[in-house]
Amino acid sequence: MGNIEWMILDWIQSIRTPAGDVIIPFITKLGNMGMIWILLAVLLLLIPKTRKAGAIMLAALCVDLILCNGILKNLVGRLRPCDVNTGVQLLIARPHDFSFPSGHTASSFAAVTALYLAGERKLWKPALVLAVLIAFSRLYLYVHYPTDIFGGVVVGIISGIIGFWAVGRLEKWRKRHGGMEEKAQ
Repeated sequence: MGNIEWMILDWIQSIRTPAGDVIIPFITKLGNMGMIWILLAVLLLLIPKTRKAGAIMLAALCVDLILCNGILKNLVGRLRPCDVNTGVQLLIARPHDFSFPSGHTASSFAAVTALYLAGERKLWKPALVLAVLIAFSRLYLYVHYPTDIFGGVVVGIISGIIGFWAVGRLEKWRKRHGGMEEKAQ
């Protein structure tokens, strides 16, 4: 698998353009620390009609943070391609954490999965386009291997499912116990 990954990364480097070298770092910045997704989740929380979707997104992003950055990156400890092949000029600051899985990709796909499962039909599709662009940007910028991206997609989807499940369980618990509190008063 290693040679195929290097071939893909080298091919992407061969198709770099001056315009791409400006646009792609901007796209990747949208995914820095999951901020675009956190902002969207907060906006959804502020609107009563989409509050549940916002809660699912935040839960998914929290699960992703624990799984991806808290556990897997440190457990796997994979060096980034830019640390192995230092001959490629980076367009962004060199990341200081490990490579697997891609945190940008994982948070993006956690958000997309949360939106999809929450039934946000108008939001999940454009979010998916942005998630794919952010994932590709990590390859273009030479800071992740293709399997890091794949791992990020998988971790993100799992996080989105867990976030959806957790909010559903909390909602059931509140309905069951909320009624008891009202009766006690």
